Amino acid sequence: MKSDLFSDNTILLESLKEGNEQAYTYLMDAYYHQLCLYADGLIRNIFAAEDIVQNVFVRLWVQRDKLKIDQSFKSFLYKSVYNEFIDQYRKNQLLSTVEKTYFETLNTFVMDDNSETFEQMLLVINKEIEKLPPKCKEVFTLSKKEGLTNKEIAEYLKISVKAVEAQITKAFSLLSNSLDEKSRAFFFLLFGN
Repeated sequence: MKSDLFSDNTILLESLKEGNEQAYTYLMDAYYHQLCLYADGLIRNIFAAEDIVQNVFVRLWVQRDKLKIDQSFKSFLYKSVYNEFIDQYRKNQLLSTVEKTYFETLNTFVMDDNSETFEQMLLVINKEIEKLPPKCKEVFTLSKKEGLTNKEIAEYLKISVKAVEAQITKAFSLLSNSLDEKSRAFFFLLFGN
């Protein structure tokens, strides 16, 4: 019953501002895992990704009385994770020219005023991943979503490393051909190494 109540952005926002811990827990339950996967796609380190997401949620709670959200909470949280990632990245090192181009391109997707575009691209990409042949989808998921190495996948599936590499290449090829230009660019930003 409470989770239905919090599905309304206005009620959720007001509940957070009032310090309602159930509203905060609802947000954590609804978005923590997918935000960690998103952050891991950016930073390629699950522990650092979890730190980023935790920082975002801590800041959200600490500054809850100042919250002004004019979009969906999902979009707000994704943008917050992206901004936290950029802040941490800048603290750790200077950006090379290639990295600047990468982040500028990524920024155009994340900062798109139409929050639905971002969510729809994720849906389109995930639907296309689901359409991959079973073995290809399994290898791709283990590699790009679960973060296993090619050797770990080969041992787990009892196939050769070359077979793993071939399946990943096949997945990239099939997905590249099935996605439109903007979705394809977003796909490579998320999953390309």
